[in-house]
Amino acid sequence: MNNLIASLTASIARFVLILSASFTFTAAHADELKEISQLADQGQTSTALDRVNTFIAANPKNPQGLFMKGVLLAEQGRREEAIKVFTDVTEKFPTLPEPYNNLAVLYADQGQFDKARKALETAIKTHPSYATAHENLGDIYARMASEAYGKALQLDTANSRAQGKLSLIKDLFGTGNKTTIAANEPAKNVRTTPITYTIPPEAKKSETGSSTDANKAITATINEWAQAWSNKKVDIYLAYYGASFKPPKGMNRQAWEQQRKQRISKPSKISVEIFDLKIDSDGSAASAKFKQTYRADGKPINTSKTLLMKRDGDDWYIIEEIASS
Repeated sequence: MNNLIASLTASIARFVLILSASFTFTAAHADELKEISQLADQGQTSTALDRVNTFIAANPKNPQGLFMKGVLLAEQGRREEAIKVFTDVTEKFPTLPEPYNNLAVLYADQGQFDKARKALETAIKTHPSYATAHENLGDIYARMASEAYGKALQLDTANSRAQGKLSLIKDLFGTGNKTTIAANEPAKNVRTTPITYTIPPEAKKSETGSSTDANKAITATINEWAQAWSNKKVDIYLAYYGASFKPPKGMNRQAWEQQRKQRISKPSKISVEIFDLKIDSDGSAASAKFKQTYRADGKPINTSKTLLMKRDGDDWYIIEEIASS
C-alpha cells in the first residue's frame, strides 16, 4: 500500500473530475472547467490555475471553480493556500460534504489528525450516508490510535495490551509487526489504506430546470445567505443580491450596501434563523416566503419575509426583499 502522504496526494488528484457530478451548471461552465481540468492532466498546472482564477473572477459564486482552485493549489504543493480555499467553500456552501472531506485530507497530510477528524465529522453531519467520509474517519481514528499505543509502549515497553492493539492496527493496514510506531513518528512513515474520494449518490442533483431541482437550489441559497449573515461575512452576504436588486425605500445600491455593512458589523454576535420556508418557482424566477428570527446582542426580532429571486446560470440571486412584522 502507499504511505499516508502518497495516498492523500493521489486522492486529491482525482477530485477535479469527480466533483462536477454533484452540481448542476451551464454547458459553457462545464466546457470551460473541462478544458482547465485537461490542462492540469497534461501537467500544465500553472496555466490551469491562471485559467481557473479568471473563471472565478467572472463566476465568484461557482463552487466547481473554487473547488478546482483548491485542488490545483494542492497539486502544486501549496497546501496552506488550498486549505484556505476549501475553508472558503465550506463557508459559502456549508451543506456540501466534499469540501470538508478535502480539508480532512490536507489536515491529515500535515499530521493535524484532530482537525481532520472534525472536518470529516462535519461532512458526515451534512450527509450521514456519505460512505467515503465514514471510511476516512476510520483511517484517521486508526492513525490516532496507533500514535497513542506507540506512546504507551514508549512509556512502558512491557505493556503487552498496548503491543497487541498496535499489532492489530498494523495488521489491518498491512504493515505487519516489523516496527513499532513511535508517538512522534512522521506521518510519511505510517502506512495506511488510501483516503479516497467519491460523490455520494444523495449529493447528485436531478435534471436542470425541474421545479424540484429549482426549489432545492433556492433553499440552499437562502440557507447559505442566512448563514453568511449570521457569521457576519458581509461580502459573502451581499453577493447573494443580484445586479438588479431593488433596495428598500428608494435607496441606491451603494448607500444600501454601506448601511448593511454597518449594521452587520456593529453587533458582537448575530443569529438568523429561517422557518416555514415556502417556495413558488417557475425555474427561472421565484418567490420565497418564510418566517425569520433575528438576534443581535438583544431580544429576538420575529419577521415575515418574502424574497423575490431570479436565476442566472446555475445560481439564484435576490432581486427584492420584502419584510413585515
